[in-house]
Amino acid sequence: MVMRRKRILIAEDEAKMRRVLELNLRGRYDLDFAVNGREAVDLVQAKPIDLVLTDMKMPVKDGLELLHDVKRMRPDIPVILVTAYGSVESAVRAMKEGAHDYIVKPLKMDEMEMIIEKALAHADLVRENRYLRAELRRSYGLDSIISVNPKVLEILDLVGQIANSKATVLLEGESGTGKELIARALHSSSQRASNPFVVVNCSAIPRELLESELFGYEKGAFTGASRMKIGSFEMANDGTLFLDEIGEMPRELQAKILRALEGYRFMRVGGVESIEVDTRVVTATNKSLREAVRAGTFREDLYYRLNVVILRLPPLRDRKEDIPLLIRHFLQKHCEESRGKALDVSDEALALLHRYDWPGNVRELENCVVRAMVLAKGDVIRGEDLPPEICGSEVSVPKEDVRTWGELKLEKKAAREQITEEMERSFVERSLRRNRGNVSRSAQETGMDRRQLQNMIRKYRITPQDYRGG
Repeated sequence: MVMRRKRILIAEDEAKMRRVLELNLRGRYDLDFAVNGREAVDLVQAKPIDLVLTDMKMPVKDGLELLHDVKRMRPDIPVILVTAYGSVESAVRAMKEGAHDYIVKPLKMDEMEMIIEKALAHADLVRENRYLRAELRRSYGLDSIISVNPKVLEILDLVGQIANSKATVLLEGESGTGKELIARALHSSSQRASNPFVVVNCSAIPRELLESELFGYEKGAFTGASRMKIGSFEMANDGTLFLDEIGEMPRELQAKILRALEGYRFMRVGGVESIEVDTRVVTATNKSLREAVRAGTFREDLYYRLNVVILRLPPLRDRKEDIPLLIRHFLQKHCEESRGKALDVSDEALALLHRYDWPGNVRELENCVVRAMVLAKGDVIRGEDLPPEICGSEVSVPKEDVRTWGELKLEKKAAREQITEEMERSFVERSLRRNRGNVSRSAQETGMDRRQLQNMIRKYRITPQDYRGG
């Protein structure tokens, strides 16, 4: 790909100086010229300017006024001021107001080119960071969570409300329900989004190492501690620390976690000085902490400190209306890995996927879709491409004694049609219930054409008015 040359706007009222700058910069940059600040403002509005190089003193509108206008219109454009020795103080003041740098006359071209390169590189870095933050928000923000389930939508609304709070959050739900995804969405939706999101799986780290993983250690704290190590609490300063499987944390370490959460202060292992952090803590568990408290394996005081806000994620078997949406998402997500294969799912396969109980939840569904994409012989996933445990869940064997191949095919067809009709009816009824019988809103929410939805309503003799009461 051919990279566009950077475009520099030079605002300078002296013709001789404009000519000197043109001779020195034309070979590396595209240049535009203005003889005063007003012309420069017009050019900034009309062209893709990457940097403004302006004299401090100009007629009509001087360099400081131009700086203010550029920062108001295009705050991402770096502005470099050219100033005489007597106005250096003004240039320094201008830097506090947003100027990137200043150059003192008489100009030294090597120095000037170095300052311009640094300013352009800094602007590129700022834009790249902004883009990466936007991608993170898109990948892990609230918009990345796919659901039309009322309970999940309620959780997402609550996440938006508490995102900028420092309150600890406890996520409860079975494995694979998306607890880490919700934790990342909470972080990405907050003012901490540009700071670290640190994950610690309490069940994956040996008990004797978990304390030093969380709090770090000083050099010489124990045999093998040849240097100081920063712990996860400290690494997540100004960001979010996600403690997954908090219920597996050893009881002897729970007291230290409680103390750290009470004052957001702790000491490294082997340390003597207290370290203060501003870390937001989110925890998750796939078992009931309340039952663990009753069993004596989890501290009651820590439990109440963690569940300031508690979010319970429903299992996939309780949100089956999301299955078609999730399948479509996984097909798009993994289409490159499958080399463009399997971009659709047959009605038969969809019925099987819908009837399965999904003990591994969304994670299991994604793995199932990826496996089927790899094994599919064409561009459509069929029932035979699914794992045996899902294929075996289709329907019970018909009571009738099927004697011929033709009769078996008819039985299979009838079973598929019955399952499809049950799914469609449930899909329409749930959407109407969520939208209080409003057909237009239901069509918009589900991504269907309004006429298509009306046809399904007529097919199943559904009365939208019956759902207006909620």
